[in-house]
Amino acid sequence: MELPNQAPEEGSSQHHQKKMGRGKIEIKRIENTTNRQVTFCKRRNGLLKKAYELSVLCDAEVALVVFSSRGRLYEYANNSVRGTIERYKKASAASSNTESVSEANTQFYQQESSKLRRQIRDIQNLNRHILGEALSSLSLKELKNLESRLQKGLSRVRSRKHETLFADVEFMQKREIELQNHNNYLRAKIAEHERAQQQQQQEQEQQNLMHGNMCEDQSTIASQTYDRNFFPVNLLDSNNHQYSRQDHTALQLV
Repeated sequence: MELPNQAPEEGSSQHHQKKMGRGKIEIKRIENTTNRQVTFCKRRNGLLKKAYELSVLCDAEVALVVFSSRGRLYEYANNSVRGTIERYKKASAASSNTESVSEANTQFYQQESSKLRRQIRDIQNLNRHILGEALSSLSLKELKNLESRLQKGLSRVRSRKHETLFADVEFMQKREIELQNHNNYLRAKIAEHERAQQQQQQEQEQQNLMHGNMCEDQSTIASQTYDRNFFPVNLLDSNNHQYSRQDHTALQLV
């Protein structure tokens, strides 16, 4: 007896999944009218959905045209069905006429290159004319036009030259003022330094003078002290002689 909670066997589960899976449909005309109409509606809607998704996801230009078996039209286009069809016609015509397109492109590039060569030649001739060369081939009218152009260009050059000169002069004037101010500053610093040196020299001289005076005072005091302590030798001898005579007299009186 099998339990209710017991899982089914593996082989039986795979067989069940195969039965539940979507089977393959043979691609052929559906004979049943009802089934054919139902299948048409489903496949048509799926095709329109895929066309919309393709246009949105890939930013592609999509045009879809479907006619049913009864002749009813179903269409979808992210821009315009007619515009897309016209673009298709042009693309198909271009693909069929690849050789003619390449020939047209070759002719176009040849025309452009010849035009560019002509422009380069005209510019070179104009440069020579401006330099005063190859003027013999010019007519009187062309010479007048060239003269007028040269005068206009010369006036513009002179105007620009004057503007540049004025700007340079203004700059030099500003620079002169800056240098003059800097020079005055340096002069003031030098004068201040010289005054400081003079003051220092005066203080040094005063200190030297005071030191000399002190030395003289000390020498004077020393000489005066020496004079007070000095006794002449004659005076000492006379005093000693007098004292000896007195002693001698005293001895005699005794």
